[in-house]
Amino acid sequence: MKQKIFAICDMEEAYALRMAEYMLEKIRIPYAVHLFTKVEELERFLEQEEIEILLIAESALELLRMEYVRRQVAQMFVLQESDLREDDGQDKDGQKRDGRENDHATMYISKFQSPERILSVLIESAKGLTDWSGTETQIQEDVKLIGIYSPVKRCLQTSFALTMGQILAREHKVLYFNFENYSGFGRMLGREFATDVSDVLYYSRCDQEKLALHLPAIIQNINGLDYIPPMQSQMQMWETEGAQWIELCRRIARIGQYEYIILDLDDGMNGLFDLLGACFRIYTITREDSFAVAKLSQYEQILKFHELEDIADKTVKCRFPIFKEVPVNLELMTHGELAGYVKAIIREDLYGK
Repeated sequence: MKQKIFAICDMEEAYALRMAEYMLEKIRIPYAVHLFTKVEELERFLEQEEIEILLIAESALELLRMEYVRRQVAQMFVLQESDLREDDGQDKDGQKRDGRENDHATMYISKFQSPERILSVLIESAKGLTDWSGTETQIQEDVKLIGIYSPVKRCLQTSFALTMGQILAREHKVLYFNFENYSGFGRMLGREFATDVSDVLYYSRCDQEKLALHLPAIIQNINGLDYIPPMQSQMQMWETEGAQWIELCRRIARIGQYEYIILDLDDGMNGLFDLLGACFRIYTITREDSFAVAKLSQYEQILKFHELEDIADKTVKCRFPIFKEVPVNLELMTHGELAGYVKAIIREDLYGK
């Protein structure tokens, strides 16, 4: 069977290359991807081949002879470069249906937005994209969930989790998952995220076929470690049960072929003990002061009361020495004293060396 074709045409060569690279990096599609930076090249191609999906800049479309489009292109998405007007049929996401009568589907998308958003529109709007969801068939049964949780607060839990994740990511496929109510992640990284864990939950619950398509565009990376931006609103965090979190982790692991998922857990979530129970190893950070000792003691009593000794059995207690300095830059967590401490834990506890 002949492979379908996805074509990108933009006379801004740098933009076209970035878009093609982004798509090839973020999604696995069974389409052959063709890149054109000259309209004449696209026309010559259309004389011989049909294109299933064409993503084309508005300036390039103006030079393209429409008989080729009507005859050879099934679906067309136009990267709109002109000023957007409130009365032009454009919706709030910069999309517009083409009102012209033709025999193919056409949608306008604002070119001046993130590749992440453009890709999201394509996935939502293009027909036949169920063929793109083959990534989830790549089974990853051996994913290991590592839980990082302590009832003691301000104990470097997130620093520990990010350090472990970045170190493991040097040799393994690793995902970091933050469950804090107020992670401050965006501010720490100086970034704003268009999507986060709430979007992953939505696709997992309501549109599972498209989860494999959207997930690669949602996942971000920091120093080799993949992560899903934490939620901005915690309502869904409270409403999601432990079994749902576990299934979501398994599904993400299958899609992304992750070997480890590091769960940075928090009290303010539903299903905390369920997730801890699903972990193969749990790291609990302790301190020597009386308040920390009292909190840890109460936590252990609760585990015993609810007959959750298996969680206690899988738990490694970590009492940090006094570090002179811990990196503030989240991309530099593999440097310094904390990194040395975590490397020893990985070597001795995870690898058994």
